[in-house]
Amino acid sequence: MSLALGYGFKRRSYMFYHRNRHIFGSQWIGGAILLFFVIVALVLANLPSTAGIYHAILNAPIWIKVGPFDFGIDIERFVNDGLMMIFFFSVGLEIKREVVSGHLSSVQKAILPVAGALGGMLMPAAIYLLFNHGTEYAAGWGIPMATDIAFAIAILSVIGRNVPTSLKVFLTALAVADDLGSIVVIAVFYGSSINFMLLLMAAAVLMIAWLLNIMKVNSFMPYILISIVLWFLFYHSGVHATIAGVLLAMFIPSTPKYNKKYFLYKIRYYMNDFIRKDKGIPVTENADQVADLYRIRVIATESSSLSQRFEHLLSPWVNFAIMPLFALVNAGVEITDPSDLNIFASTQTLGIFLGLWIGKPLGITLMSWLFIKTKLAVMPEGASWATFIAIACLGGIGFTMAIFIDTIAFASQPHLIASGKIAILAASVVAAISGLIAVKCESKPKPDHKAIAAK
Repeated sequence: MSLALGYGFKRRSYMFYHRNRHIFGSQWIGGAILLFFVIVALVLANLPSTAGIYHAILNAPIWIKVGPFDFGIDIERFVNDGLMMIFFFSVGLEIKREVVSGHLSSVQKAILPVAGALGGMLMPAAIYLLFNHGTEYAAGWGIPMATDIAFAIAILSVIGRNVPTSLKVFLTALAVADDLGSIVVIAVFYGSSINFMLLLMAAAVLMIAWLLNIMKVNSFMPYILISIVLWFLFYHSGVHATIAGVLLAMFIPSTPKYNKKYFLYKIRYYMNDFIRKDKGIPVTENADQVADLYRIRVIATESSSLSQRFEHLLSPWVNFAIMPLFALVNAGVEITDPSDLNIFASTQTLGIFLGLWIGKPLGITLMSWLFIKTKLAVMPEGASWATFIAIACLGGIGFTMAIFIDTIAFASQPHLIASGKIAILAASVVAAISGLIAVKCESKPKPDHKAIAAK
């Protein structure tokens, strides 16, 4: 029964995705939806008629009790610690794909975006600590380190039509490397007291996932069950639960069961068999043709890797459900009085704001310049330094990861979480506007002075 329901859900997800792929395929739509939910959260948190309801829903408990097993969590933590594991699992799959066969698959391809990402993490952290070293705010140094790819790509896809493709690839690869760096920072620096016994049990569960990979098990269900156990172990271990998603992604098979040559051979064979067995009656009444269709579906499914199928299945849910829900839960900062904005005079807010807006593009540009000038990397084809800097400005948009780190860096100081969120939102807006203007100016077609002079 549960397997049938699971298959039905997966089938409806695929159908819904393909019917609306012209929407889901638009890169700007994810950023637009995310922005919409940020605004909705701010409105709900600040309207007198909705603020109480909004916060009551976030604090509402979710209980699971089966016999002696009793587990409770509120909605806010369910989103931040539970659903965000799916987001991190999706990020992990993307990182693995890029490392195996994408923009980070070789040293030559990876060196510039990795260098840019490193500079774009170190400089904001340094600026933050310049303001906050030795203060109660010092734990937030990781907040301005991450780029939000959804917003950055959304802006670039709308206004950057004349930006060289190589720079769009650079920004995407940089964001992937940036996400990997942020994940390492969260895992290493933002854990609480560690329960090594639970981590040892989690390692044993990951070993099972590795064995399934070795055995080329290409079914969703075993890995879904492993993910639930793994999340529960990490949740109680002291290491942030979302890291479980990234680690599991590394063990998902990335090689299809059947290669392209075998796929083409079998598809032709079953198609010919399907035609040969045509009896002039509807397919639904022809058991032999139905069997051929089933075999074609199996061959087609097994000719893509499980990693690809997970990405394909999760992509619309992550981009259009989980991330907007995360924004709705976390962007609702309550500003009850104009004096609340005095936080912009605090070193915490200045560190986050300047770290994202100034530190991020400065770090990306300086580190990239260093690697290009020393010939360790080459400038993306067709790009100029002016266009490169304009693209780097978009790196200051740090919404999703920055807010996520803010919530765990100041978990014991809720008032600092709120001020951190305001700084992140303000910096992201200013960085987006700066990047938008810079990209727009630099992506305008330049007049051909030689052609004009010839006329």
